[in-house]
Parts: sequence; structure tokens; C-alpha cells
Amino acid sequence: MTSLSFYGGVDEIGGNKILIKDKGRLFLDFGMSFSQAKRFLSEFLQPRKCNGILDFVELGLLPWIKGIYREDYLRHCGIKDEGPSIDGILLSHSHMDHSAYIHHLREDIPIYMTRESYVIMKAIEETSKTSFTDLTTLKKTFHFIPKARDSGYKRLEGRKARIEREIRVIGSYEDFEVGEIKVKFAPVDHSLPGAASHIIETSEEAIVYTGDLRFHGRREKESKRFVKEARRASPTTMITEGTRIDSNKSITERDIEEKATKIISSFKGFVAVDYPLRDLDRLLTFYNVAKNTDRTLVVNLKQAYILEQLIGDYPGLDEVAIYIPRKNWGLIGESCACFNGEWIPASEIEKMNPYYIRRDYDKWEREFLDLENTITYKDLQEEPGEYIFRCDFFELKELIDIKPEEGIYIRSMTEPFDEEMIIDYVKVKNWLKHFNLTLIEEGMHASGHASGPEILEAIREIEPEKVYPVHTENKEKFKTLEKDKIKIISPKKEGEIIT
Repeated sequence: MTSLSFYGGVDEIGGNKILIKDKGRLFLDFGMSFSQAKRFLSEFLQPRKCNGILDFVELGLLPWIKGIYREDYLRHCGIKDEGPSIDGILLSHSHMDHSAYIHHLREDIPIYMTRESYVIMKAIEETSKTSFTDLTTLKKTFHFIPKARDSGYKRLEGRKARIEREIRVIGSYEDFEVGEIKVKFAPVDHSLPGAASHIIETSEEAIVYTGDLRFHGRREKESKRFVKEARRASPTTMITEGTRIDSNKSITERDIEEKATKIISSFKGFVAVDYPLRDLDRLLTFYNVAKNTDRTLVVNLKQAYILEQLIGDYPGLDEVAIYIPRKNWGLIGESCACFNGEWIPASEIEKMNPYYIRRDYDKWEREFLDLENTITYKDLQEEPGEYIFRCDFFELKELIDIKPEEGIYIRSMTEPFDEEMIIDYVKVKNWLKHFNLTLIEEGMHASGHASGPEILEAIREIEPEKVYPVHTENKEKFKTLEKDKIKIISPKKEGEIIT
């Protein structure tokens, strides 16, 4: 008998963790609940790694389910490891509210995902300095190994501690099985590359899971094809997102491109833009804006890392400028350092030995430092009209070096919707006021989620017998589908122990 258990995504935006049990067991996503995390945690108040999964379980961030969590975290806390109890994870996309808690899972549980999702998760793992980012590998903790030369033991660390997870990259509409459950990945339009809906066939029924999707981005044709393919599957059950079920309109990437082009075309000074780090469709939008206005888009090192991996799908590294920030000792530009009592400028230090400067950067960053299209704050000072500089909240400090006399700051982000975001938004406005930058934000963000009419139209075309709304705080809006003889079932969040 096929059954569904919901461990996240119920009456909230994100945190999807949905278990399908049939002749096989699989999870649809394994993400972080932002709403639950914000109840207890803040930037400097986080779960302790020394307590394995137990802090997460105590705070309701992870469900207590036997046979899915990593052995090192369990054994460290005196909990017996009984082997895997599920056959796999189907990952819809790599946003943290769908993927973050993969970190806590056993490395021998297969995780099925698109190539783009793998690239982004690998980038997060390689370039992030936060804890709990074992997404494509698992770094063993709480292990000692014998010392090579002396007696005694040392902690297992570095590359020797890393184990590759069982990642299985799946192509578009490729047939595969998890246990005896048949699955297809259907690429869809969303606000980062690699998003996929799932068409699933159990021993009793067909199930459609949307993940997150929209119909107003650059890949709207993929979402429309998914709807047609889902209808052909004649699903009994549809699990659908409803983030914007209460919204009627959608701004498109083309709308943003046209508006930003018009604004920047008539301005010759410094232009900065903030858009989500991994939203490469938005990057493409402002890349086009830069071309339209005879400027060059400037990306940071993390975006350069992703662009390098997704060759052919988005602008190449040689088609953008890569910003090199001052880090640690900051030996760029007019900075100096003391050598044997003599203060030497950064330009001379680089001639002495480039490593003196390179050591300020992480290993993954160093491969970009010698590219011809890198720029620093000096370039933005001297030729502000040549560039569109991506500058997010954490990069606002770069303005201290750039020192723009005036300029435009386009905020291409979602509006702040909680207390923490509102506080940060006020700080952004303070920075912009300090540097005499005009804030432009109206009509500059395209959501990654379908509008209410688009969701309802898709459901009516797919024509399932029953719908489970998830990833929404407005599930009552789905009730209108009952006029179409579609049963709406409000999922309940599970709390049972699965043995």
C-alpha cells in the first residue's frame, strides 16, 4: 500500500521532507524549515556539532527517524546505528529549504538530482565557511586514527576524512527506479538552475510532485512540458507547492531587463545590483542589461566558481569581470606590509613573490586570481561607468574602498518578510544613504514561484484525483479546485518513529 508522511513543508514555506512508502521508501527533498529555525536560532546561536543530530531533533528541526542519519553523529551520542531504512532521496533542487539537511544523512543513501543541482551543491560545499554543509561528500567527525610516525592517535581531518556520497545524476525524463518505485525527473523553471518536478509510479498509483516551479522565467517551456507529461501519467495524487497561491501577477525576467536597461542607459556613473547568488537567470538578466548599456557585469568569486562549472548554459568566465576583494591582510591597491623594518607597497610585494598575496585567499579562490578579466576596487573607482557591480548585503563593505561619489543601487531581491530581513533592509538603506546611492527596487524582482492562477491552471490540466498543498501558508486557496471535482487534502506533519 502506498502511503505519504509529511515531515516538513506543512503550513510553511519550505522545509520539504516527504516520505513515500510502497515497495521501497524514498524521501522527496530533505530541506531546512526556515520558520522553525528562526524560532530558536540566529547568526551566532546555532546547533552544536558536538551533539550530533540531537540539537536539531530537540528543536523540531529534524524528525526522529531510524536508519537515515549518519553513523558518526549517532555513535558519538551513544545511539546504535542500524543501517539504512530508506532507498533514496529525490532532490527537486538545491535551495536550502529543500536540500540543507542532506548534511545529516547517511552517505550510503542514494541521492538523485540533476547535474546543475550537483554543481551548485558542490559549490556550496567547497566555497562556504559555515557548518553543516556536507552535501555531496561526508566528512567523518569524532574519529581518531593512529599517528604515522609516533605512538598514539590523531584526529581524522582533511581529505582523508571525506567520503563521497552516493550521488546519482539524472537526465531529463530519464526512467529510473528507487527500490521498486519508478521515477522521472521533469525539468522546470525556477529561480536557480537544475530544478525538477517528479513523476512517480508506485505499485498502486501515479504521484506528481512539483518541487518549486514557475511559468514566467526564462525556462517557462520546460514547466509547460512538465504539465503535459504529468497529465499523460494520469496521476491519482499531486503534491504541489503553493508559495504564491494568493498572488495573481508575476514580473518576468524580461520585464526586469527592459526596465533596468532603460534606467542605466541614461546614467553614466557607478551602478551596483543585488540579486541572489545562485539565481543564474537573474545573472543572465543583468549580463544582458550590461551588454545593452555598454558595460561589463562584475561577479564575485563564488559566482565565478559556479559559472566555470556550467559552461555553455550561462555567460562564460571571459564574458564577465571577476571582482577580487581585499581579504585578510588586504594586500591590493595602496596597502603596504613591513619586511624587515621596511614598509613595501602591495604592487612591489607581488613582484617579490605572488604567494605573499595569494595566501590571503582560499585555495578554490586562487585559481581565479591570475585571470585577465579580474578587477579590484581601483578599477571601479577609476571607471565606474564601465561596469555593473554585483554587491549583496555582505559585500556592502566594498563600498568603503570603492568610495562612489554617487550612483544607483538596484535591489533585485524579494521584499523583506520577517523581522530579521527588515533589520538587514534598514542597514542596506543606511549604507546607501552614506554613499549617496539611489535605491531602485520597484519591479526589479521576479519570483521563483508560480502565481495562483498559474498553479490552479496547471493542476486543472494535470487533473489529479487529489491534491496535497505544501510549501504554502495559504492552503485554503486550493479549495476552489473542489468545483473541478479534485479532492484537496491538508497534510498533517508527522511525529511518529519509523522502524
